[in-house]
Amino acid sequence: MRRMTGFPSLRLGLPIPLLVALLSAFALAGCGAAAGDPVQGEALYRQETIGERGAPGCTTCHSLEPGEVKVGPSHAGVGARAAERVRSPEYAGEATDAAGYLRESILDPDADVVGGFDPGVMYGKYEEVLRESQVDDLVAFLLTLQSD
Repeated sequence: MRRMTGFPSLRLGLPIPLLVALLSAFALAGCGAAAGDPVQGEALYRQETIGERGAPGCTTCHSLEPGEVKVGPSHAGVGARAAERVRSPEYAGEATDAAGYLRESILDPDADVVGGFDPGVMYGKYEEVLRESQVDDLVAFLLTLQSD
């Protein structure tokens, strides 16, 4: 391993700036922060169809306007609601934080269906249509939606 000059290193042989960056990444991952790009996520969110198979885009069924229900619930404030949902006794999924909940909602939409909506309605094959990085981007965007 080549050392970065001008930076002290620890016994691990890693330069301190690299070690700080790695620790920061692990800390953010542990806090449920999404690894994706929210700008790319918003662009993907607003597409009418997604992928080569023409899967329905998010706006086909969801609105960003508070209280506007299309087929599924409004996504206004979904970042904040996701954090609340995983702590709710009614939550039936396996996620432990808001980012995990949103990822689960995209890839396994029937893992937890909120009241007033029916299972089996949301398109269930995004795992086959979206790359992992695209899911990360969508989650990062949805996490920015903190208020109605």
